[in-house]
Amino acid sequence: MTIQFCSLASGSSGNCHFITDKDKFLLIDAGLSGKQIQSKLNEIGIEPSKLSGILISHEHSDHIHGAGILSRRFNIPIYANEGTWEGMEHKLGNIKAENIRLFESNKPFQMGNFRVMPYSISHDANEPVGFSLINEGVKICITTDLGHMTESIMEEISDSDLVVLESNHDVEMLKAGGYPYYLKRRILSDMGHLSNEAAGNAIVDMVKRNVKSVMLAHLSKDNNFPELAMETIKSILTINRVVFNKDIKIDLALRDRVSHYYEFCK
Repeated sequence: MTIQFCSLASGSSGNCHFITDKDKFLLIDAGLSGKQIQSKLNEIGIEPSKLSGILISHEHSDHIHGAGILSRRFNIPIYANEGTWEGMEHKLGNIKAENIRLFESNKPFQMGNFRVMPYSISHDANEPVGFSLINEGVKICITTDLGHMTESIMEEISDSDLVVLESNHDVEMLKAGGYPYYLKRRILSDMGHLSNEAAGNAIVDMVKRNVKSVMLAHLSKDNNFPELAMETIKSILTINRVVFNKDIKIDLALRDRVSHYYEFCK
């Protein structure tokens, strides 16, 4: 069994990740336009009509923008918890009743051979979750849009082959930048977004928990850039005597491009 994964895009302008075992073809979030998502799926050789479902982490527009149109165009079920459905229902447009699929936070469910665990995270949304997906011993976790890392999240992502982890902003860039004060406070709060430094400290902990690879995601266009995020992570790992790309591999999910295409076989 081979599990394939890539990030189609990740950032404040839109988030969308793809995973398949060649039986189920899943999107985690659909924050780009339907046209953009179709184009990026075609770029990796996937027909959008093959999609089996769209998992939604929370109702913010950069995670749901294309979900409604894709569901209508290709008759795709949308999976979300009750709080997220309440927050996004009026934004999606008309969705067929049979394509409205509710799950419970912190309770696993099956999608074919994928065991999906939607675990609670801290973010300023109704009922935000991250996702771990396990299939034939391969474990991939999506952990973005969280104001701070918690022990319960760490426990959930332990032993992962890949963790997609938020590394949203550089704190000093954000403080000195042009965002209004209320927005800076929101981003820096425990219900906001994870900084590069916080991501680096989380990765140090992940090494102890047998996480093999991390993809830095949801980088801010205005308060971060890929080289800075990567150098900050490298520095924190070095200080903690973790060997970069040996003890744990680090990659980047970019805002406007398809990421590295991962294949996991076990």
